Amino acid sequence: MELAFKDIRRHLGKFLATIGGVAMLLAIVLLMNGIYRGNIQDGIWLIDNTATDLWVVEGGRGGPFNESSRMPMGSHQSVAATPGVQRASPIVIYTAQRAFAEAGPSQQFTIIGYDVFGGLGGPGRLVQGRGLEAAHREMVADGKLGLQLGQVVTLGNDRYTVVGLTRGAVDASGNPLVWLSLPDAQTVQFEQDPHAIVAARAATLKALEPIGLRDAQAAALLPLLGGSGDTVNAVLVRLDPGAEPAAVGRHIRDWLHFNVYTSAEERTLMLQGRLSRMSAVLGLFRGLLVLVSIVIIALIVYVLTIEKIRSIATLKLIGAPNHLIVRLIMTQSLLLTLGGFAIAYLLRELVAPGFPRTLAFTGMETGATFAVMLLGGVLASLLAVWHALRTPAQLALGG
Repeated sequence: MELAFKDIRRHLGKFLATIGGVAMLLAIVLLMNGIYRGNIQDGIWLIDNTATDLWVVEGGRGGPFNESSRMPMGSHQSVAATPGVQRASPIVIYTAQRAFAEAGPSQQFTIIGYDVFGGLGGPGRLVQGRGLEAAHREMVADGKLGLQLGQVVTLGNDRYTVVGLTRGAVDASGNPLVWLSLPDAQTVQFEQDPHAIVAARAATLKALEPIGLRDAQAAALLPLLGGSGDTVNAVLVRLDPGAEPAAVGRHIRDWLHFNVYTSAEERTLMLQGRLSRMSAVLGLFRGLLVLVSIVIIALIVYVLTIEKIRSIATLKLIGAPNHLIVRLIMTQSLLLTLGGFAIAYLLRELVAPGFPRTLAFTGMETGATFAVMLLGGVLASLLAVWHALRTPAQLALGG
């Protein structure tokens, strides 16, 4: 042990630089752990933080997150009449990319529209302000958008006042969430540019001419032929106490022909669908980084041993026992691994708050990474030990 520290003091600058390089490599491994777990956490955040027992979506669809789902506006009334249902609320969920000010940057976010007056799906975990109380022109946004409480922002043709702020509320892609009343969300979703409306109206009138419909007759049919914004993406269901989710879901499927999922089933759909490929890619990169890190540590330890091979030969020449040489190499290898991991952990803590995506760390994964790296350091030192013990003592004399 003392011999190892003496050698480190002799080459202190080189040893510290080596630890720094190993630390940056291990920090990337630790951050990749956080990215992998954070991707899953973001993907199921909205499911886990929506207080509902059942998700009712369009029949034959895996919505509303993995696949688009469109249901008539009055669907929640039919669902509410189902035995065992305490409350049913419509909800609109869609992704938008807008600039909140004329000179501001364009940002992507997900809008959630819900029934403000007692409906399900409203914002939780407010850190400032309050929830929505008015039917129009109020919004709750996540702090990630950079909006301030009381700020007035423009969405489409209307202006909204930020009455509440959340923290960490994101969709499956890590985009922040914005809550609006259901009619406001539908207005933002379906509103068209005035020039596009005029062009569509002219095209429809021209299409009606061959069947003899012109002027007032054709104009009277336009509202029926135009697209409707009276749709929702899902219906959230709160069950009566003691009601069986499977029985209620079966009744809704059989009689209303909608698809029904519990929150656990929605979570499984996300993990096996939208999140599966990204999780597989991130997991592969994480495994490759761990493997590369172990190989690099092994090479560093081996090179450090080769650099002092003549000193090791001198020790053998003066009769030093093999366990002294083994302890020298093992001690330096472990100090390199432990020191690198400690600095990597500190770097991770410094980088995490400003990282653009959610980073989620678990003690088990961090501990497993530390164990793997420690084992890799031991294996690397054994390779160096094997080479050192084969070194002939004559090498110290130039042989």
